[in-house]
Amino acid sequence: MQQQTAETLLRTGVDQLGLSLSEAQIQQLLQYLALLDRWNTAYNLTAVRQPRDQVVRHLLDSLSVLPALSDFEKNSPKGLSCVDVGTGAGIPGLILALVMPGTRWILLDSNGKKTRFLVQCCHTLGLNNVQVIHGRLENFSPTVPIDIVISRAFTQLRQMTAWLVHPDLQAAKLLAMKGQLPQAEIDELPLPWVVERVDQLQVPFLEEARHLLVLGKTD
Repeated sequence: MQQQTAETLLRTGVDQLGLSLSEAQIQQLLQYLALLDRWNTAYNLTAVRQPRDQVVRHLLDSLSVLPALSDFEKNSPKGLSCVDVGTGAGIPGLILALVMPGTRWILLDSNGKKTRFLVQCCHTLGLNNVQVIHGRLENFSPTVPIDIVISRAFTQLRQMTAWLVHPDLQAAKLLAMKGQLPQAEIDELPLPWVVERVDQLQVPFLEEARHLLVLGKTD
């Protein structure tokens, strides 16, 4: 796929999602894909190699949760502090940080090659609202209270909630990006965690199920 075709696909998908991105943000997203291609050759950051699939499965899939995050942002006068757990190549955290400049992001991953790539991305793209941390969630110690913990196909919900033990993670909402609705995982959730909301996502050009689960704690 030529650059123009990738750009056209991205612009069409953004329109279908009902999003309004600036021209600079569109170009930064494409620049991110170019960086990913360059690093993928040596570091095998993602198994998705075809440009069309990268636009759909990386960019548009990540952007599909933007409306939900924007709802939380509206109710956060101090600005959202978010953590993307098991971020890999920055999906969805880096992409969301790029299009939500008023939010603060921590990208957490245990793979050193991937975190080095993310540091380079932040430098090249000029992102000053992102901190990259090489580490595991169970050992993660944030220095400020976290509002949102997000993950895409990271691990089962029960395990995720078990690792959210740090005091500054206690009030966070957990946003889990899933394919098929994981009813068995939902049924196994330990109290006080409950599913507060389930959004069925429609990712442009992707004929696969996508769901966003929003989890919180009961009083």
